[in-house]
Amino acid sequence: MFILKSDRKETINKTIRFPISLILRIENAIEKKDVTFSGFVIQACRYALDNMKK
Repeated sequence: MFILKSDRKETINKTIRFPISLILRIENAIEKKDVTFSGFVIQACRYALDNMKK
């Protein structure tokens, strides 16, 4: 199960493009939670990588 967590760590900037519909879905998911957009994307990427078939 994917559970959002507050995550503040040292980072590096990367520029990526998202479809507007995905941005809206992410913003809706993190609304009123202690998670930034970047934090959500990092957690979602970690979850995806940890759960990929090898």
